[in-house]
Amino acid sequence: MPLSFKCVPFQQLTLRELYDLLALRAEVFVVAQNCPFQDPDGKDFEAWHCLGTNDAGQLVAYTRLFDQNLVYPGFASIGRVVTSPHARAAGAGRQLMHVSIDYCQKLFGQKPIKIGAQTYLLRFYESLGFASTGEEYLEDTILHTTMIRP
Repeated sequence: MPLSFKCVPFQQLTLRELYDLLALRAEVFVVAQNCPFQDPDGKDFEAWHCLGTNDAGQLVAYTRLFDQNLVYPGFASIGRVVTSPHARAAGAGRQLMHVSIDYCQKLFGQKPIKIGAQTYLLRFYESLGFASTGEEYLEDTILHTTMIRP
């Protein structure tokens, strides 16, 4: 399933795009993962938002991208990685991450990227060039691992 992507700063999101990305994040992070947490965390204003839509124009994949030092000192970052449950089997997550990495490099330069990955997805992120730092932590009741892509 080829997706169409765009990446924009917060101020350039349309109201519909903002609604759709918040709805997708809530659908997966809050409802599907049964993890009540405050998703709007104030960081959206500083992020670039990478939106992946299907042929019908529905948002099915999303990340937010940060320049160096905004989330992790010395690193750019990719966060809030989410794909719709209906798009996962078709490779939407892999497309999303390839596009997000490319956008990070275009927007912020050739900098290392640091992420907080849900630990069960460790092999997926390793296949994209990320390496575990061995640092695990619990975030919103879900085990995460810090990973870096040089």
